[in-house]
Amino acid sequence: MKTTKKILVGNVAVGGGERVKIQSMTTTKTADVEKTVAQITALENAGCEIVRVAVADEADAQAVKNVVARIKTPLVADIHFSPKLAVMAIENGANKVRINPGNIGGETEIKLVADCIKAHHIPVRVGANTGSIEKNFLEKYGRSADALVESALYNARILEKFGVHDIAVSVKASDVPLTVSAYSLLSEKCDYPLHLGVTEAGTTESGIVKSAVGIGSLLLKGIGDTIRVSLTDDPVQEIYAAQQILRACGLDEEFVEVVSCPTCGRCAWESMSLANKVAEFVKPYKKRAKIAVMGCVVNGPGEAKDADLGIAGGVGSCLIFKKGEAYRKVVASEAEKEFFKEIRLLLDGE
Repeated sequence: MKTTKKILVGNVAVGGGERVKIQSMTTTKTADVEKTVAQITALENAGCEIVRVAVADEADAQAVKNVVARIKTPLVADIHFSPKLAVMAIENGANKVRINPGNIGGETEIKLVADCIKAHHIPVRVGANTGSIEKNFLEKYGRSADALVESALYNARILEKFGVHDIAVSVKASDVPLTVSAYSLLSEKCDYPLHLGVTEAGTTESGIVKSAVGIGSLLLKGIGDTIRVSLTDDPVQEIYAAQQILRACGLDEEFVEVVSCPTCGRCAWESMSLANKVAEFVKPYKKRAKIAVMGCVVNGPGEAKDADLGIAGGVGSCLIFKKGEAYRKVVASEAEKEFFKEIRLLLDGE
């Protein structure tokens, strides 16, 4: 993992060798405080560590104060086109702002926002994406990684010119190879903490795949300090997807891993159903353990030898194993009940 500059978003440390943080964004009108707080609470319960809200008008900016007072996670105000709204959101308690200096206005307007950021000692994210690249960079580089990176760094330098140095940067595209290329290039050119994401990734199924490939490949190269999986869905699903990406990349060890085979014609019991039930059951646990649900003895204890607990099926019976060694045999009709007894004993000591 590349060590970037550390910034603080509220009480959450980002960059500087800290673990990768999970972020999401609300879909509610921010001025509707009740709905916004309810959605943020659901995100917090799912594991969200930083939440972003849209600030589209003065009502949204004023609502930031009431929202911040009722949530636990740091709040990022997302602002475009209006320096006035940026200042209002900051003065009402936003822990960070996301802006694109290129659409805030000229240097007078940018300085106004920069002075407010400094006065309240909060960080800022410069977010460049393929829809907001300045015209001169598009003309010079076309729609490319170079254009995204140069646009982002140009805007970050404007903020630094006015004394703002706690800056995070993102260079998102809906095209996965372009996203990976842009972040890889950006990582070479700066030590700002980087916020990863594939923008407009799509609906749940395609969005998770695109995000996993894009974000995951960058994380495996040591690039990235915060991530957001953008889905056209309930944002809580973004948190679950982000957790899975971090786990698959070996960056989250406080979870119960469930491994299961795809099954085949040798499987003579309902292992697929049990695997899904086990995966859902262990979601809330924040501890390291590995549980295996295997279709048959061919790929049973051998393939899952490092599992703390596992089960493999046969004709009319199942074998429960621990650390790859046979523990006890149970009839197939009792397998689910008996296996869950062992899971609770492993995770709760019951």
